[in-house]
Amino acid sequence: MLQVVTDDKQGGVFDISELITDANWKTSRIGKPGSFDFTMLQDSNYMINNGDIVAVKYDDKPLFYGYVFSIGRSQEDTLKIKAYDQIRYLTATDTYVFKNKTAAAIIKQIANDFELKWGHIADTKYAIPNLIEDGQKLIDIIDKALALTTVNTGSIYVFYDDYGNLTLQNVKDMKLDIVVGDKSLMTGFSFEKSIDSETYNQIKLVRDNKDTKKRDMHIAQDSANIAKWGRLQYYEKVDENMNDAQIRQLLDQLVKLKNRETKSLKVDALGNPSVRAGCYIHVEIGELAINQLYLVEECSHRFSGEEYTLQIELKVIE
Repeated sequence: MLQVVTDDKQGGVFDISELITDANWKTSRIGKPGSFDFTMLQDSNYMINNGDIVAVKYDDKPLFYGYVFSIGRSQEDTLKIKAYDQIRYLTATDTYVFKNKTAAAIIKQIANDFELKWGHIADTKYAIPNLIEDGQKLIDIIDKALALTTVNTGSIYVFYDDYGNLTLQNVKDMKLDIVVGDKSLMTGFSFEKSIDSETYNQIKLVRDNKDTKKRDMHIAQDSANIAKWGRLQYYEKVDENMNDAQIRQLLDQLVKLKNRETKSLKVDALGNPSVRAGCYIHVEIGELAINQLYLVEECSHRFSGEEYTLQIELKVIE
C-alpha cells in the first residue's frame, strides 16, 4: 500500500494517502533529480504548498523524500503535484576549482556549501588532478567528476538521494536479488543495439607539451570495427601533467568503455519497491537470448488505484 505524508515545516503533518488517485516515482542514474508526481482529490480541510515536505513509503519501505515544486489545479476537483528530492537543488549553477580531489570529496564539499544532507558517500579513491568548472550546474560538475573517475578506474558509481540523504554507491554494491523476465515480473519489453551514441572505435588523446611547445598525440584504434562501422572518433585533451604511462592507461580504459555497441532494453513489469536507477538486476528473456545483469538507467514506479507497475530502462555494462 502506498503511504504519502506531507509536512508543512510548521508542525502540520498530514497523511494524504487516501486522497491520492495516481502517482509516479521516477529515478534516473545520471543528471536528474528523483521526482514524485501525484494526483490528489481536493480537501477543504487540507492545503498543500510549494516547499512542503513529501515522504513516500510502500508497505512501510521508504521510497521518496522530497519537496513540492509545483501545484496544478483543474475543474475536476483534483490537484496535480510535482515533488523533487534534494538533487533538484543541485541544478543551481556556480563556479568551482578543484585540485587533486576525489569525486567523493567534491560531492561532500558541494553538499556542505549548499546545506544539503548527505549520508553514505563511497570512497572513490581516484584524485582528479584538475577540475575547473565556471558557471556550471552543480549536478553536472558532480557527474563529470564521476565520469572521470569511471574512465580512470573502470568503477561505476551512482549518485542519488536515499530518502533525504545524498548518497554515492559503487554499482557493484547495488545488485538486487531479483530476476525480471519471462517467468518473473515482466509484462513486456523492447530492445535496441546501437552505435549512434557513446560508441567509438578510434580514441585520440592529446597533451600540451610545455617543453616542445607542441601537442603530443596518443591514438588507439580497432581496425576491424572501423571496417565494420566506419571511423567513430573520440577526442579528448588530457591534463598536461599526465605522463605517458597514465595516458596509455586512460587510452586502454576508454577503448574498453567505448569500443562496443550500446545495448538498451526497456521492460514493463509488476511493481517492486526495491528497484531504482543505479541498481543491477538480473534479466532473463528467452526470445532475445538474454540471461545476464543489467544496470537500471531510468525507472518509473506507477501507482493507480490498486495497480502498481514498473517501467525500467536498462543498459548492459560488461
